[in-house]
Amino acid sequence: MKLSEAVEVYVRRKRIEGLLFNCSSQTLTTFCNQIGDRSIGEINTQDISVFLGRFQAVNSSRRNHSLLRRFFEYWVTRDAIAPLVMPSNTPPVHTSFVAHIYTPEEIRRLIQAIPRCQSGRSCLLDKQTVRCAILLLYATGARVGEIAGLRVCDVDVQNGYISISGGRFGRSRRIPIGRDLRAILKSYLGFRHKKHSTIDHLFVTRDGGALATARNLRKRFKLLRVLAGIQSPNRIRGDPRMHDLRPSFAVHRIASWIKGGADLNRMLPALAAYMGLVGLTATERYMALTPERFRKELVNLSPQRTRRHWRDDSQLMEFLAAL
Repeated sequence: MKLSEAVEVYVRRKRIEGLLFNCSSQTLTTFCNQIGDRSIGEINTQDISVFLGRFQAVNSSRRNHSLLRRFFEYWVTRDAIAPLVMPSNTPPVHTSFVAHIYTPEEIRRLIQAIPRCQSGRSCLLDKQTVRCAILLLYATGARVGEIAGLRVCDVDVQNGYISISGGRFGRSRRIPIGRDLRAILKSYLGFRHKKHSTIDHLFVTRDGGALATARNLRKRFKLLRVLAGIQSPNRIRGDPRMHDLRPSFAVHRIASWIKGGADLNRMLPALAAYMGLVGLTATERYMALTPERFRKELVNLSPQRTRRHWRDDSQLMEFLAAL
């Protein structure tokens, strides 16, 4: 079997499983082009080492190493090739980066600064659009790209649901929203209707066009953050980002659950499903960002300290399956 055929079959299988797999598909295609489209059984460790050596960024090299390892393991388990010895992976680089967790007061300052930020005639977005986008990000923990790609048909204000398609891992989810967010979305839809926009994207530009990418939102947020006087207390962390609204949502939810004595063994998997995360590991890392005053409660309520596993809760599993 030629390498290009093996890549095509592997990518198709991943997409059947529900993954977009676009970046990984491009990487495998590049690998095929660089080492030549020969029989998959002829590829050796040196070929892989040469390909991985082209990536100067450590994260890219490690990510592609994992991709190729899974790709060849797939064909080994199907007896298409003999076991292949992978070259050593690049050691991970530990980073001191920590997401900025916005306080409720900072969220209010961001919202209050929007009219001043969007007052210029050259602004591509209306103040109503920026306000709705920021509140939607903070209230749902969605990714900026997911919000930018929303369509009008994805928002069910009457029943209180939002359907989010794609995302980082190509998975879709339908999440419930509260009364306050429903009112915000209803108000924005009314404003949008007055612009007589015929496009199906939820967020539109000032001239009625589609907000095609999240770049414009991020650009306006940088100015908005400055006007609101929000900066990181530690310069090593870098400037607060729009994406930090996502971990802020998670941390505030966890903190409120701890304060109310909720069972994190039950709530963390629900939070993972709501945010479109693949597993609990990504959710549990937000626990380290919660305020210090909740440390004792976190130790007592941590899923690692409970006897019963969350997967044993039939009602919880039914709830997750319905999301």
